[in-house]
This record gives sequence, C-alpha cells and structure tokens, in this order.
Amino acid sequence: MKKVIVLGAGLVGKPMAIDLAKDFEVTVADISRHRLDKIPDLPNLKKVEADLSDSIILVNLISDKDIVLNALPGDLGFNALKTVIEQGKNIIDIAFFPEEADVLDGLAKEKNVTAIMDCGVAPGMSNILIGYVNEKLDSIDNAVIYVGGLPKIRQWPWEYKAVFSPADVIEEYTRPARYVENCQLVIREALSDPEYLEFDGVGTLEAFNSDGLRSLIYTINAPNMKEKTLRFPGHIEKIAVLKATGFFSKDPIEFNGHIIRPLDFTSKLLFPNWELKQGEEDITVMRIEVEGHKNGKKISYRYDLYDSYDAKTQTHSMARTTGYTATMAVRMLAQGLFNEKGLIYPEIIGKHNNCVSFILDGLKERGIEYKETITEG
Repeated sequence: MKKVIVLGAGLVGKPMAIDLAKDFEVTVADISRHRLDKIPDLPNLKKVEADLSDSIILVNLISDKDIVLNALPGDLGFNALKTVIEQGKNIIDIAFFPEEADVLDGLAKEKNVTAIMDCGVAPGMSNILIGYVNEKLDSIDNAVIYVGGLPKIRQWPWEYKAVFSPADVIEEYTRPARYVENCQLVIREALSDPEYLEFDGVGTLEAFNSDGLRSLIYTINAPNMKEKTLRFPGHIEKIAVLKATGFFSKDPIEFNGHIIRPLDFTSKLLFPNWELKQGEEDITVMRIEVEGHKNGKKISYRYDLYDSYDAKTQTHSMARTTGYTATMAVRMLAQGLFNEKGLIYPEIIGKHNNCVSFILDGLKERGIEYKETITEG
C-alpha cells in the first residue's frame, strides 16, 4: 500500500486525509493538536503534531512517503513545495501561495518529480476543464470562470463565511487581478468590474475581478480570459470601504503607544465573524464558459457546478470540491495514469482525456458533478 502524507489538517486537509485513508496508508500532519483531534481515528490514518514551517521536521516526515499533498496556508506553501521537491517526492499542491512556482520547474525535472500545482476547484478543476476544451477546439476566443464559496444561510453584515484560510481570502480582495483582454495582459484592482448573474438554486450573485487565472494566462492561447469571484449582492461595497479606508494595509501605524499593522487588527475582528463552524452549511457555485471554433464552426462549452454541505459526512462543500479534486489527482499518480515530470499545472492534465474522465468520475462518486453543455453556432 502506497504511503501518502497530507500537510495541514484544516477544513480541507481533514476530509482529504479521511478520503485517502480508504486506499492508502495516510499520515496527516499539523501544528495544531486541536485540528488533529477533530479527525476521527481510522485504520490506515496516522495523526502527527508538527511544525511544518521547520524544513528539517518536514524532511523527516516525508522521508518514507510516496506522495505528498500540500494543504498548508499560502504563506507556508511555497517553501513546503520546494522542500518536498528537493527530497524527490511527487506532490499535489493546493496551498495557493502568491509566489511564482515556475522557478521550481527545473528542480522538479532534475529530481524526477511530478509536482501538480493549484489542484483544487478554482484554480484546479477550472483549469483542467479549460485545458480539456482547448484540446477539443481548434482555437479559443473567450474563457471566463465564475466561482464562489458561500454560506447557505445569509447572515448580516457579511453574508459570507471563510471556507478556506481567512488570510487567503483577504489576499484575494487585495491582490491585483490579472486577466487577458484582446491578447494583452491587463492588471486591475481586485473587486473591480462588478456584474450580476443568476444561478439556479442560489439566485442573484455579484461577481468581481480576482487573480484566479494564474497559469492559464501563460499556458492557454486565448485572446480573452478572466476569472471572477462570486459573492452575495452588497459584499463588494462593504469590502471596498474597508480597503479604501486602509483596514487591509500592511504598513505599520502607531496606536496608543503600540506599533500595529491595520491588517492584523482587521483580521482579528473579521475572522471570528467569518469562521465557518462545524455544522454550518455552505455551497460552492462555479460556471465556466469557453467559446471557440472547431472546423470553422463556433462552439461554446459551459460547465456548471452547484455543490452543498454534506450532512452525512459533515463535510463542507468547499472542502469537498477542493479536496476531492486533489485526492483524485493523488490516485491518478498512484495508478500511473499521469507521469509527466516537472512543475505541472492542472490544464496540462486536461490534455489527457483518460485523466479528465478519471477525476470527473471520482468526483461524481463523491456527489460532485459538473454539468456540461455544448452549443454550436
């Protein structure tokens, strides 16, 4: 039985470890004993309390493992990925760190490692499906991704819950959004270009520019590509007020004789309000629209996802849609379906029909289904 280690036991790490324990000898490691204690005791599942920011500890933990799954917060993700690659271990990564991972491609090839990046829901399945469509069409004209994780019950004032690291959510609101327009790379502020869309089962949501295209900007030859984040109407304005006032600033200020960062103060107030507590239901909504041409004909592909909290397993939707994409990628590597070496972005997986089918089938078995609609003309 192959050995897999999951780095991080948070909202996503926990269900990934449980899912993988069905087929592998699994270790899940986290600095928090509290988070580890929330994971049930299962056959083939070992829980280890460890400071994963310490590279020596990390090296020892992964020394006998076949595959590593990196689910650490973004600020720890890049260094962990680099350390794992240096040790010659195959890795699936959902840390979504801000650093450019391309610098590790040469190292991964030198170490004969498959390192699959951004392998969650978006980025992740969004990339896989766009890569899949790109292989089927002669050319892509437009590609847009709308995605959001939301609470099922709207509660004033935020009508939002953080289904992954709250620090990474704030990064999403502050990091400039990169997209492609008329073959040119465009950089706009996050939260810009708001629009309203209708979704079955949810109603009206508002969408804003976010920096979620990541590798697609460079790997897919399309004149227009964009990713937008979805929230309940009114959320953008509330966040924009905080942002414009300086509440997300990382520049230190003096307050009553103390030096603080406004971001730290804001985080301290927001995170308890945004915490998705055990039993609180969430939903994941995604729509991917790709327009292009095949044999001179205009063809449009659309993928729709609506997923909700699984009460039976008490697993949040964002954890399911993100985590199970990654666990199916682990199984894909373990079964030898994908063997390319180097730094691999999900859209590269999309080139392989058997890999796409394998992941989609595995997700469907877990109750996560992407509805495909193809339109000609």
